Amino acid sequence: MMKHGLPVLLLLALASCGTLPQPFRGNPGPQAARLAVPPAPVLMVPTPKAADLPPQAAALFAQDLADQLAENDVPTVAGPPLKQGWTLAVSAHRQDKVVVPDYVVTGPNGKTYGQQMGAPVPVAAWQAADAATLQEAASVDATPLARLMAQINARIQRSNPESLENRPARLYVGAVTGAPGDGDSALPLNLKRDLPGADDVLVDKPEDADFTVTGHIKTSPAKNGQVLVELDWVVRDTNNRVVGRVTQLHDLSPHDIAPYWGDVAAAAAQEAASGIQQVVQNAVLKKAKAAK
Repeated sequence: MMKHGLPVLLLLALASCGTLPQPFRGNPGPQAARLAVPPAPVLMVPTPKAADLPPQAAALFAQDLADQLAENDVPTVAGPPLKQGWTLAVSAHRQDKVVVPDYVVTGPNGKTYGQQMGAPVPVAAWQAADAATLQEAASVDATPLARLMAQINARIQRSNPESLENRPARLYVGAVTGAPGDGDSALPLNLKRDLPGADDVLVDKPEDADFTVTGHIKTSPAKNGQVLVELDWVVRDTNNRVVGRVTQLHDLSPHDIAPYWGDVAAAAAQEAASGIQQVVQNAVLKKAKAAK
């Protein structure tokens, strides 16, 4: 059973963890900004007909845009518009000695949700329509276009009472693996007790969750017959992307975790819950920040 070892460890770890919940290390939610996604499952980019490009080059530019937007975490496909879908229409206009791409985002209702001009390209380079020039133009324009899609998404979500910005985050506790004794069952059971809060609720199915939490436990020999236990909790979003990790390190007696975790599981889950809630909060805040 856990006595004084773990609480002492928690206090010692506090000094080195900054603003993170003790005894965690690492940065909760470093990739959370990647949660900014468009307001539709897929954004279609039709081959532009008014972009001052030959048909083959126009199709190549549409594909380059789709590829680059996908790299910016906007699910995008080059192809004709889908019925009741989202579309990025591309055209271009000449301005002095440059060509400026024009982009218009339309929604399933045919309404225009956003417009944006791309970076200017010299007329001669644009008309030459070589693959490198088109790919570079798509790469440069993809980042501001992804930001535009995030802003559109934010406007829609703010008006939707069921959006993540207007309700508690739905969390699903998945599998815990690698623990000796009954840890693989005791840890998630205790985590489910401690995780729900004012800003988080638990769901029973992963498909209903905004974030899924899984855990993996590693053990290795430590000094004086102790065992170094590392608990690594991973939080993923609905796209299965890792938005943050919470790691706990404990020196424990082998008897504390085998055959039963008991109080150790309760204490570890309570501390992990605080870190996981911070990861989720950071993810939601960064999503909102990225949309501004």
